[in-house]
Amino acid sequence: MKYVHLVFLGACLTVMALNAPAKLNQNELELSTLKNFQINSDTMVSAGLPNSEQLGELADAGVNRVVDLIPGERQDEKRTVESLDMQYHNIPVDWENPTLADFKQYAAIMNQARDNGEIVLTHCKLNWRGSAFTYLYRVTELKEDDEKARKDLDAIWEPNETWTAFIRDVKATY
Repeated sequence: MKYVHLVFLGACLTVMALNAPAKLNQNELELSTLKNFQINSDTMVSAGLPNSEQLGELADAGVNRVVDLIPGERQDEKRTVESLDMQYHNIPVDWENPTLADFKQYAAIMNQARDNGEIVLTHCKLNWRGSAFTYLYRVTELKEDDEKARKDLDAIWEPNETWTAFIRDVKATY
């Protein structure tokens, strides 16, 4: 009987491990040269534009998805990300005109990743767009404490008038 209980316990632990959300392996990260790199949680990181080597390090650390907020031709990055067995999403956010539709698309991608227990890198050129989007996701979708999430945003940059209005409008919608 003891053997049956041990087998059952082992099976339960295996199922729990398989269904547990992924966690970023921070010990694998050597990204001191990645502009404005920030660990937002065990499943969210944001940064400026990563190079191929940095994307490889992120993949090795457990990142499953990359959300690129830079407009324009992004096929090289898409190929690199997909060659590392990560999913790639591009939301071309206009610096002068970020929209609620941009954020809703981002939130849908992030919610899918959360539901799948995945780790996501959000990036743009300097992590200004990225930090604003991760901040908004954390306070609107994850219901994190605004003050705590805002500290991460403020550590990266002080949003200008356009982005302050965007942040206010998104928060008012949720």
